[in-house]
Amino acid sequence: MTSTPATSRTAVLLSFAAIYLIWGSTYLAIRVAVETLPPFLLAAARFLLAGGLLYAWLAYKGRAQATPRQWRDNLIIGALLLVGGNGMVVWAEQKIPSGITTLLLSVSPLIIVLLDWMLPKGMRPTWITFLGLALGIGGLMLLVGSNLPGGPALDPWRCAGLLFSCFTWSGGSLYSRYLRYPAEPMIAATIQMLLGGALLLIVALVRGEGTDLHAADLTGRSLAAWGYLVVAGSLIAYPCYAYLIKHTTPARVSTYAYVNPVVAVFLGWLILGEPVTGRTLVASVIIITAVAIITTQRTKAAVKKA
Repeated sequence: MTSTPATSRTAVLLSFAAIYLIWGSTYLAIRVAVETLPPFLLAAARFLLAGGLLYAWLAYKGRAQATPRQWRDNLIIGALLLVGGNGMVVWAEQKIPSGITTLLLSVSPLIIVLLDWMLPKGMRPTWITFLGLALGIGGLMLLVGSNLPGGPALDPWRCAGLLFSCFTWSGGSLYSRYLRYPAEPMIAATIQMLLGGALLLIVALVRGEGTDLHAADLTGRSLAAWGYLVVAGSLIAYPCYAYLIKHTTPARVSTYAYVNPVVAVFLGWLILGEPVTGRTLVASVIIITAVAIITTQRTKAAVKKA
């Protein structure tokens, strides 16, 4: 019994390392995978395989129970998070560098604040939160402004897709937060991956991606990157996230939102040679600072409200 605190501390530290490094590196893996794999088909196969493996494991453990309402709720969440969220990210990374992608996506906490404010029982932002919102918007404009010097031109449609992804991810996160009868976190994630993966497959087939996939064109590094997304991104990092939700505070868990961009930008520069200009660095500091301000203020407000 005396080893339990030390064991828990080690598990927490390892779990944080996983969501910091693995989730930060998945953007690089996506960028490599889409070199030869169609985007929505790639995402569909990833989540269907990972969801199927997790469901089999949960069924073996006798933990694969969920009500029809929970299946319905997680179908909605899976559509928002995995189709609108992850699917658009994979599509956008065909033309947007991985580091820029994660910086654009890091504005999601800003959007969550605004969407939450619109809800009947939502949390009203403080003036400090508004300051964080203003900083975040300024950093975003600096990052994607096509007429500003010091950075590569970015595909406007792919940037719009990433912002749409932020809205669907934020909407799915808020929807899951206010569920009256949520499923156990692990089974909820499994259902989301299964049903979200099925929806992604439908999108891929409608877009004709089945005819775009040719075995002769596939490369070993794209397949390895896809395998990394399945194993590390879906089967390892998410259980670590679920563990942290139960064993530490939301404020600490949410720090991944401003650590992941740093990891992604560095890995994109180191491995793929993605450009890191002065404009990108300044925008990164502004956006990450804004996310940190908003995350801290929301945590304080939630504690005060409780």
